[in-house]
Amino acid sequence: MSQSNPAEQRRNPVMTDVAKHAGVSLGTVSNVLNNPDIVTPAKRDRVLASIAALGFVRNQQARSLVRGRANTLGFVVVDLANSFFVDIARGAEEYTAARGFKLLLANSDVDASRQDAYVDLFEEFRVAGMLLAPLDGPMGAAERVEERGTPVVRVNWPGDDEHCGIAVDERHGGQLAAEHLLERGARRLLFAGGPFDLHAVAHRLDGARAAVAEHPGAVLEVFETDRLTVVAGLQVGEHIAARPERERPDGLIAAADALAAGAIQRLRSEGVRVPDDLLVIGYDNNHLTAESLVSISTISQPGHEMGELAAARLLEEIEAEPGHRHRSTLLRPSLIARRSTERG
Repeated sequence: MSQSNPAEQRRNPVMTDVAKHAGVSLGTVSNVLNNPDIVTPAKRDRVLASIAALGFVRNQQARSLVRGRANTLGFVVVDLANSFFVDIARGAEEYTAARGFKLLLANSDVDASRQDAYVDLFEEFRVAGMLLAPLDGPMGAAERVEERGTPVVRVNWPGDDEHCGIAVDERHGGQLAAEHLLERGARRLLFAGGPFDLHAVAHRLDGARAAVAEHPGAVLEVFETDRLTVVAGLQVGEHIAARPERERPDGLIAAADALAAGAIQRLRSEGVRVPDDLLVIGYDNNHLTAESLVSISTISQPGHEMGELAAARLLEEIEAEPGHRHRSTLLRPSLIARRSTERG
């Protein structure tokens, strides 16, 4: 007696299996999945029961091939540990869901090779278009899929004549941060962040320098970090605390909230009081800023709005008529003052 092939036993059920199990035509199964209102309740219930019994899952990729375009979009995010990017993703997801699209989310985790791999994967699944919150550096995979016809909109990155983009005015953000400390009486400022080949960090530093230049007697020194993390912030705090008290800055501009949180943690452990001895401001309005032991003043970026605008721009590109012009939008950040910059 012949034995069944284990590989065949393990194969995923297909629509013909559902039709056979339910005792209906293949067309009826298709209607239950795509146009359930035209199927009688009795047949619909039988098909749904068979789907549940067999564990059938429709092949969305195959449907996309038949229809010529998926109703799915891809979004590759640089760092989901930063709640700023979570806010962008939420804005994009809400906007696209309201218009009948599904959004697939991938985290490159600050890794260029992973970023490219996810872009390639989304193209293989024939998504209608992609959002990309990229690392600084070449975006070869994104450019290749664009050349082959898949629209890509950059988020948290300025666009150009060949790409649509949504970004924030980082120079203005750095200027806001420095002006806030100067208005609170600080005159010896330290800007911490890095690496400086990150365009956002470099632009924030430019803005801080411009603000300090407008205040005679104020000075700005710079401390470059290798990453924008809590661990790097601990090193910033250690650097400040190790200096003689009279040589310490009286205001710290951290290029990211995680840096600010790490710095405050180390400073407190070394007996340096925030804000009494040192004013501290971060950047991004990461969710941890309001929940830390000393709530952290920050520069807030409109993440949710960025996600919505990027999604709207992507859908425009998907439906673009000949002659579509790429556009870029530059949004303004805002100041959120909290305990870390309130003396007295």
